[in-house]
Amino acid sequence: MDNNKTIGMVETQYYTFAYPPNELELESGGRLGPVTLAYETYGALNESRSNAILVLHALTGDAHAAGFHEVDKDPGWWDNMIGPGKAFDTHKYFVICSNVIGGCKGSTGPSSIDPKTGRPYGLTFPIITIKDMVNAQRYLIDHLGINKLISVTGGSMGGMQALQWVVSYPERVSSVIPIATTANHSPQQIAFNEVGRQAIMADPNWNDGDYYGKELPAKGLSVARMVGHITYMSDVSMSEKFGRRFKDIKQPFKFSPEFEVEGYLQYRGDNFIKRFDPNSYLYITKAIDYFDFTNGKGLHELLKGIKSRFLIIAFKSDWLYPAYQSQEIARACKLAGVETVYCELNSTYGHDAFLVEVEEQSHLVKHFLERTTRGFSQA
Repeated sequence: MDNNKTIGMVETQYYTFAYPPNELELESGGRLGPVTLAYETYGALNESRSNAILVLHALTGDAHAAGFHEVDKDPGWWDNMIGPGKAFDTHKYFVICSNVIGGCKGSTGPSSIDPKTGRPYGLTFPIITIKDMVNAQRYLIDHLGINKLISVTGGSMGGMQALQWVVSYPERVSSVIPIATTANHSPQQIAFNEVGRQAIMADPNWNDGDYYGKELPAKGLSVARMVGHITYMSDVSMSEKFGRRFKDIKQPFKFSPEFEVEGYLQYRGDNFIKRFDPNSYLYITKAIDYFDFTNGKGLHELLKGIKSRFLIIAFKSDWLYPAYQSQEIARACKLAGVETVYCELNSTYGHDAFLVEVEEQSHLVKHFLERTTRGFSQA
């Protein structure tokens, strides 16, 4: 496998649906329409339209999972996993990645224009859930003329969406690869998200979500990102990357970022405000907190009768989504008689491992997909 190979230049595409009076019905009881999804595709769809894989992004991700944009020098967020000869081999598979509803990278979200008012939705945007995101994606898959997906995969929030696909549309998913994720949030995980939301809402520029065309609640969003980023790393990775080192310019006994780790977090926060909408952060983190794969049932009861094969991947140093949460899903699959492979990988990168640990993940995914496609071609 050559991880230096890339699929080259790609373009984001857009699909709009759910025009009134046929709006998208939401779990909250609300309705949303029209709805636009930003998405990208990599590789070619075969004649029978049977080689498609849906890749789903994490909290602050977007549709740009692989390749390069002409105006952006950075590759897609999973470029090391998607492309010729890589884990999701674009010589074999047609890979799709869409930005979720509620987002701010081309899909309909709180920063989008409400056709009824001609102004950004802001807090009039309806509450959305992981299930709503998946229902919207199903419209996109229908639009592309794909009846059944070889696999649905993603890490973190992307893994939640992958799990929801299995429950919402079991007949349309041959396999699922949830990575570094959970069936539902623990109180601690909800607590971290709430701190981020409160940081945004405490910013005087937030203005009850009506800040469009005005000063952004930048400081609040920056703090939210800083808090989040701490949870994405591990104690070991932070020690190796920063230690207790001071920056080159030390100002002793002042409240400036003297330690390297302080400067790094501020850098991350300052960059985040350039690319993400604060209201989208509120809505998406709430959707994650609401997510409950069990839907009030026993997990193994929910999975009974599921024909999709599972590859569940977790990382030992991930303390945001600790391995025990993936183990619970794997145990429930086994109890339900679902064909399941569980792999727990050593890594010092913490939760971010699913984005950077390429070699072992690629080996697992490639082998799993090869076995899946053998069964898929016979289905």
